[in-house]
Amino acid sequence: MVDTLRLALAFAFFSNVAVAEPLPSLNLEPEATTVSGLSSGAFMAVQLQVAFSSAISGAGIVAGGPYDCADESLWRALFVCMDPFFFDADPDSSFESMKSLAAENRIDPLQDIARDRLYLFHGQADDTVARSTMEALRQTYELLGVPPENMIYVTDVDAGHGFVTEQGPVTCDATHPDFLIDCDFDQADDILNQLYGDLSPPVDARDEGFVIFDQAGYVEGAPGMDDLAFVYVPADCAAGERCRLHIALHGCQQGRQVIGEDYARLTGFNQWAEANRIVVLYPQAVRIPAHWYNWFSGNPKGCWDWWGYSGADYLTRTAPQMSAVARMAAAIGAPLQQ
Repeated sequence: MVDTLRLALAFAFFSNVAVAEPLPSLNLEPEATTVSGLSSGAFMAVQLQVAFSSAISGAGIVAGGPYDCADESLWRALFVCMDPFFFDADPDSSFESMKSLAAENRIDPLQDIARDRLYLFHGQADDTVARSTMEALRQTYELLGVPPENMIYVTDVDAGHGFVTEQGPVTCDATHPDFLIDCDFDQADDILNQLYGDLSPPVDARDEGFVIFDQAGYVEGAPGMDDLAFVYVPADCAAGERCRLHIALHGCQQGRQVIGEDYARLTGFNQWAEANRIVVLYPQAVRIPAHWYNWFSGNPKGCWDWWGYSGADYLTRTAPQMSAVARMAAAIGAPLQQ
């Protein structure tokens, strides 16, 4: 019986891989690309926005922090950015790191960020990523010249560490898997309306619009990335209408390997996307087991790389995961590099 079950699961897995197709090539507005993320996905969203600032026009950051917060150190990621022990995240250090990399032409010019639209969120019951870290992110955007009218910063919701939904399986003030928390409001609404302006009301997402694609074709060996990922394509976009791209990045323990399709289906982005000609790309990270002799190695919770587990170059346009996401965006019709 056990052997039969294993064969069935193996067949299902390899069948799924076999039928996965490349991303469709769509008619997109490259200048209208935005990004969002939760937790490690939020840190990665900031990295993408900064590295590809010429192409990305806005970011939604839920429980994240400033660019280069970890400074290539898991210890700093844990005890400076997430749970400060001796000192807090420093906006000035982040700003100086960006200026240095921009001067070397390893990230896009910083002045492009000043006109971006931003949504920042930190729950009152979130004790996973420190409020001071989000404050440092807000201050970093101020140093970059983002005007107050372009930025919304929400801190008055009694939410735990998670993405806020209207149908999540976790109570609002809790912090535990699957980190999809039910606070009786639609955070996807707040994010997309802030990034794109007034949108039409959401409609039902179409089953045929939800596509599993072959992410392996774009990663080029980047560590910590799944073979499969998801994209939601509204009917109008599939028919050739001009559309926009939003890149939505899950947090730790939220990838396909752990919770299947839930982040891509339950966050609420797809309903807004269908009504407003927005394609939503859901790249997927996977776990890398830590070595028994070094618990600070690997990526055991399937996080995006914001502290350097993929190598010293994890913040720039040529970073393994960053360039993989850029290849996906280019393939679907919204290149991040000019």
